[in-house]
Amino acid sequence: MKVKFAVLGAGYIGKRHAEMIVRNENAELTGFADIRPADTLGLDAFGVPLYNSLDDLLSNGPEFDVLNIATPNGLHGKQAIQAIKAGKHIVIEKPMALTKAECEQIIFQAMANHKLVFCVMQNRYSPPSVWIKNLLDEGTLGKIQMVQVNCYWNRDERYYKAGNWKGLQELDGGTLFTQFSHFIDIMYWLFGDITDIKGRFEDFTHQSNTEFEDSGIVHFSFLNGGLGSFNYSTSVWDKNFESSLTIIGSNGTVKIGGQYMNEVEYCHIKDYTMPLLPPSNPANDYGPYKGSAANHNYVIDNVINSIHQKIAPTTNALEGMKVVEMIERIYGNNPYFPAKKGLLGDNYFS
Repeated sequence: MKVKFAVLGAGYIGKRHAEMIVRNENAELTGFADIRPADTLGLDAFGVPLYNSLDDLLSNGPEFDVLNIATPNGLHGKQAIQAIKAGKHIVIEKPMALTKAECEQIIFQAMANHKLVFCVMQNRYSPPSVWIKNLLDEGTLGKIQMVQVNCYWNRDERYYKAGNWKGLQELDGGTLFTQFSHFIDIMYWLFGDITDIKGRFEDFTHQSNTEFEDSGIVHFSFLNGGLGSFNYSTSVWDKNFESSLTIIGSNGTVKIGGQYMNEVEYCHIKDYTMPLLPPSNPANDYGPYKGSAANHNYVIDNVINSIHQKIAPTTNALEGMKVVEMIERIYGNNPYFPAKKGLLGDNYFS
């Protein structure tokens, strides 16, 4: 029996979810919801009805099993809870929410209503990420001494357009939430939690189009041992430079690089021969700028397998919450990160 999906938010990522659903022989797309007029969304190829709100979709829409939430970050929590209470499993685009407290509410409702929560952290599926995870699980690198993550991207006026939700504190949340939460997730997945966090933050080029920082240098220690740093910026001129992960262990050193951690740039490990890895999927292409790897097909596969075969989500709700909580702690001493305001209503879509 096919798993039936509906997609909330008909922006680029929402349509990406829909494409992966349509391509999957075990899935069926039943509808979209977005507040914008149908003739502005480019949904004709999908051949499914459009509803003008989540309320409208749940009240008047077709039957479906899973709601894929691809709306502005600040709406994820409220919309996820509403869908779970209506009896739906949910797939939430990153980040799960903008506060740990909201994530806890999602988890509570999911447990109370016996529903699954899938958090989209598709970089885990990239071949270099899978390879590094296996190296670490097998102890091939020995004791981890130092880890450095560098994410240097471009997000300029082509991205932060007037009247859009991107760049607004209440809906976007900040650079680590919108641009780099995928890489916080990879770091947590590979090395665990962090402590002794010290950060410096700056807004170099976005004073006129965002309400938060565009760059940061963060140092910390891993609870499992080793020193770490996370350096990021969206002030790079014209196009993304790199997203890289360097690991120094007692038995060797590796570096994954490229624009999206999609290439193994260095591997030198005691008594080890580097295997040939499958090619990585290309980045999500937004025209003038690009995002992380286009691995949403694996996310949809995991949802279907989890529902049919009772296997665990690849990125579960607790892990999604942990990423949000880590970002909150990193932002704890960030002067560009003001106190959270109350969330807006759910009438603002990507």
